[in-house]
Amino acid sequence: MRVQIASAGVVGCLIGWMVTVMAQNTPPKLELVGDRFKPLTYETMTPEQKQLTDHILNSERKSMGGPFNALLRSPEMGDLAQQLGAHIRFKTSLPHRLNEMAIIMTARLWTAQYEWYVHKNLALEAGLNPAVADAIAEGKRPSSMKPDEEAIYNFCTELLNTRQVSDATFQAAVKAFGERGVVDLIGATGYYQLVSALLNVDRYPLPPGVRPELKPLK
Repeated sequence: MRVQIASAGVVGCLIGWMVTVMAQNTPPKLELVGDRFKPLTYETMTPEQKQLTDHILNSERKSMGGPFNALLRSPEMGDLAQQLGAHIRFKTSLPHRLNEMAIIMTARLWTAQYEWYVHKNLALEAGLNPAVADAIAEGKRPSSMKPDEEAIYNFCTELLNTRQVSDATFQAAVKAFGERGVVDLIGATGYYQLVSALLNVDRYPLPPGVRPELKPLK
């Protein structure tokens, strides 16, 4: 009887070990999509591409959606970019609502439909007034903003449209967010312009059934 129990225990451990090994050797399901850049599979990737993929899937994102289909073509740059992007998105000194507002303003400038779709939803979840997002989508100044939102809007509007920021707008942003916050804001607009460019060049698709919200700016 004891021999049978011991044997059953050994078999159970062996099966558990085999399941663990098989799970570790199973390639992750990436669900990559794209247009000009053909979606890759994990099995066909180079070691550098697999490293980029592993870093993303084990980060806060846990998804290869968005610009990473294109960035896989330059995985070393892509790995550096995703680290910067993760810091800007998850570790910024700006409140989440304001960081997402800056991102959708960047998406609006570039008419980056996928970026707008993802980050407008994140902005609303973070507490941004839908009327503010709607006005940004139309290329108009929102009629009702909180003081901190107004500081974000003025700074991003000047920076994105004129490539400069006036002294008054700069000082208002520093007063609202501190110098670190201003640099984090510049980083958000800069990084998401890179993301917008990658998505637009790839002609990255929206999810099935989702219609583009942004119309061309006049």
